Amino acid sequence: MEKIRFRSEEMQEEVDFFVLEQTKVNGVSYILVTDSEEGDAECLILKDTTEESLSDSVYEIVDDDVELTAISKIFEELLEDIEIER
Repeated sequence: MEKIRFRSEEMQEEVDFFVLEQTKVNGVSYILVTDSEEGDAECLILKDTTEESLSDSVYEIVDDDVELTAISKIFEELLEDIEIER
């Protein structure tokens, strides 16, 4: 499982996440990440909002209920052994 490090510009801290899966819908990239490799863990769906002029990737937490539900269902289909609670 790939481990990635995120930096929050608001809080000026770094957080490590493990990437469970990634997908692209309508040209937009999404990743499903978790804070732990084992057991029941919190997960987030992040949306790539990187502008073409930036060298670093920029991800935002998906918080729109309709978008979150749709993307959650896609990740559940891709990862048959998980259930995402919304």
